[in-house]
Amino acid sequence: MSEFHQAAHKLLVIPGPIEFSDPVLLANATPGTAHTSPAFIPIFGATLSMLREILLSTKESGSQPILIAGSGTMGWDAVGVNLVERGDEVVVLNTGYFGDSFADCLEAYGAKVTQVKAEVGGVPTDQAIIDALASHPKIITITHVDTSTGVLSPAGHISQLVKKHSPDTLIVLDAVCSVASEEIKFDEWGLDMVISATQKGLGVPPGLSVVLASKRAVETVEKRKTPVQGYYISWNKWIPIMKNYEAGKPSYFATPPVQLVYALHTSLKAITSAPISDRVEDHKAASKYVKDSLAELGLDFVPKSRDIAANGMTAVRFPKGLQASDVLPKLAERDIVVAAGLHKAIVTEYFRIGHMGVTAVNRERGDLEKVINGIKEVLGKA
Repeated sequence: MSEFHQAAHKLLVIPGPIEFSDPVLLANATPGTAHTSPAFIPIFGATLSMLREILLSTKESGSQPILIAGSGTMGWDAVGVNLVERGDEVVVLNTGYFGDSFADCLEAYGAKVTQVKAEVGGVPTDQAIIDALASHPKIITITHVDTSTGVLSPAGHISQLVKKHSPDTLIVLDAVCSVASEEIKFDEWGLDMVISATQKGLGVPPGLSVVLASKRAVETVEKRKTPVQGYYISWNKWIPIMKNYEAGKPSYFATPPVQLVYALHTSLKAITSAPISDRVEDHKAASKYVKDSLAELGLDFVPKSRDIAANGMTAVRFPKGLQASDVLPKLAERDIVVAAGLHKAIVTEYFRIGHMGVTAVNRERGDLEKVINGIKEVLGKA
């Protein structure tokens, strides 16, 4: 068999889905395989174990990885279904569009949500967070990277505030756009749930909801006074399945997307071949190159400072007098696909560039240089 290479295509540099490596796409083309096959069981089990590894957690801590067919959004429902009982107080830290949506989701399950909203491009102040914790809410949610603003919330610092001012509050990190591209220390920070998806920093086609739950989060479900509020994403259904696969036993509740699990396994093997800190540093270097290059062109950014700007994406403002129709189609003509604005307050004022996965780590590909050169040409600054 000749070596596999994916078809020629426009360079996809949005904040997810991202560019995928040839080995990952080849794994996604695994022939029909039963989810109970002796060939698949160890693949699924190892994939679950590697998810802990990249989030810097250990099996001894009691953390539980959960992989279910679905999008990153389904992680919000997993919180509402499993951790929320009607009337529970939840604090949502809001740094953009996805904070609004997370709050909407949790309210659908009966949570009493208090949003702590940052100004566009900022993060909530420590005092605002401390004030919101005064009522000792059951849950606090942090959007680690809000892709509508490119803002990176200081999750480790916020977790310290929670541990100090409301230690019983469960800490939920929406890390859909940060796993495998930003620093996450699950055990050290005392996180209770990380929500993610495959199509961003993990470098795998979309279709898997990725969750890591702490022992405390799992016990919260076990101690509920009322029944779990859903069926398909009930941890009571799924956690026994995950435990069995990790122990090398076939198990069934609903059919997993076998080929996507093979693809994720392939990506995680590559990611775990070096310390996760190295991968984070690669993303920081990619981010610095993109942002420095754009700043040299006189462009400004949505995040108010570099300290709170994501390493896996850049939200950059259009030059004065230009808008999306002046820039994005011309980049597409140069085979570069970026994303338009999303935050409703500034939707026409900026665009978004994703630089995660192979684009950030395999710099010999030249993806980032192609993007910057394309922007220079479109702006007449080449």
